[in-house]
Amino acid sequence: MSENNGDSATRPARAVKRAAPSSRKGRSLYTPAEVHEIFRRFCVQRPEPKGELEHVNAFTLLVAVVLSAQATDAGVNKATRALFAIADTPQKMLALGEERVGDCIRTIGLWRNKAKNVIALSQALIDEYDGEVPGDRDELVRLPGVGRKTANVVLNMAFGQHTMAVDTHILRIGNRIGLAPGKTPEQVEAELVRIIPDEYMRHAHHWLILHGRYVCKARKPDCPACVIADICKSPEKTTSIPAPLVELAPQEIPQSL
Repeated sequence: MSENNGDSATRPARAVKRAAPSSRKGRSLYTPAEVHEIFRRFCVQRPEPKGELEHVNAFTLLVAVVLSAQATDAGVNKATRALFAIADTPQKMLALGEERVGDCIRTIGLWRNKAKNVIALSQALIDEYDGEVPGDRDELVRLPGVGRKTANVVLNMAFGQHTMAVDTHILRIGNRIGLAPGKTPEQVEAELVRIIPDEYMRHAHHWLILHGRYVCKARKPDCPACVIADICKSPEKTTSIPAPLVELAPQEIPQSL
């Protein structure tokens, strides 16, 4: 899967506004040196982490993320392979129409409403942005079906901006290990953006998502497989011995559910 979209990979990253301190619940339990070491190790494990949603450009990335709400990446990929093969631009998607888009994504939860949103956002992109995906959060969140998390994913992956898209994995990790305590995704986002060194912000949300998906799992953390077990301050951890710090093979996504 390509992480960047053509020219977007060469566009300079825009400055991203940091959330106001009042939106934060609490401070990280980790020192700056500890935070740096955590992400240094994640970088060694996965030097070039990739998002697991398949896409070919900024538009298909945007659509895929919209479709991923309350759905698995594997399920979205299964539905969008055929869709993106025939509609990889807003113009082509609009020409398909809501019914045909719905037929392609019928296996995804809430597919009817999502088909409406895909058509509506395609129309909005054509009418307001000449068919191009805007590289601005305020503009993105005005599009049908696009929230802050979706906008942050697109800004990070398609435009190289230092954003933090907080999903359930990152929200859990932020609180479980005390890295970025917060009751809301916005609170966790604000603290992570504050504490993570700039040199690691480009891939930080991917590292945290993959760590939460495969190691610091929701039901039972796999602490023996954790490379930051010695640094981790979670009361739930079962070991303080870190796993060997080696580069991992790219994670493969199941082709079917």
